[in-house]
Amino acid sequence: MSLDEIITGLIYLIAVFIVFLAGKVAYNLLNKQFDLNRQLVKEDNFAVALTIVGYYLGLLFAIGGILYGPSNGLLEDVIDIFFWGIMAIILLNISGKLNDKIILSTFDNTKEIIDDKNAGTGAVEGANYLAVGLIVSGALSGEGGDIFTGLVFWFLGQATLILAEKAYNFITPFDIHAEIEKDNVAVGVAFAGVLIAIGNLIRVGIAGDFVSWQENISDFLVVIIFGLVLLPVVRYATDKILLPGENLTDELVNQEKPNVGAGLIEAFSYVAASFLLGWVL
Repeated sequence: MSLDEIITGLIYLIAVFIVFLAGKVAYNLLNKQFDLNRQLVKEDNFAVALTIVGYYLGLLFAIGGILYGPSNGLLEDVIDIFFWGIMAIILLNISGKLNDKIILSTFDNTKEIIDDKNAGTGAVEGANYLAVGLIVSGALSGEGGDIFTGLVFWFLGQATLILAEKAYNFITPFDIHAEIEKDNVAVGVAFAGVLIAIGNLIRVGIAGDFVSWQENISDFLVVIIFGLVLLPVVRYATDKILLPGENLTDELVNQEKPNVGAGLIEAFSYVAASFLLGWVL
């Protein structure tokens, strides 16, 4: 590796850190109800930690979509990092508010995370940010697209996440919102896995060069329909293969202390299936 390559890499790294700093400032401005540093350090609030780590991971994946592919020259690459990085920050924070109002609409998310330190809610919020970061990564990858195509696929991806919440709540024999509000971390973790998996599938469906609306949206719909149909299949397989002899629902909700490990296994199953599908489709 030459000295020029090292210097170029450092310039990219500095640009990315500036975007992360802007992302933190934006998050703080839009969440003035609490002091982020105090919640993380003084209050040791694990729910907030889950949320902000998901936010930063989402921003990381979004920036990855910007950096992926051939270089257009140092100056243009840095401009792209700043421009699309700011766009990613805006979209992540809009999606966070949509999560509060639509995906977990039956209770006050801020109260759950700050007052109750509800790690289940924190896991879902963090997963939503990560899922949106994956979507933005796919939307910004490849060539031939522009800001309009990126926004359209972000919108379609966000709508799909909302649909995934409805589908998951339908296939489970319990109300995921009621369980998460009761501080059931196991259900929150399992649902977080659904959001990340669907976000990853959306990334797969929209990644690459923009050819035409018909072709790119057709690819997107094929992957998403396949993924949503597989939700109950993956849940059944988790129950019968990864947790043999036990009932997944009983582990999550029908015992005095919900089994967070079982929720993590279910989340892993969804995420693993999404990557396997992405590798073969």
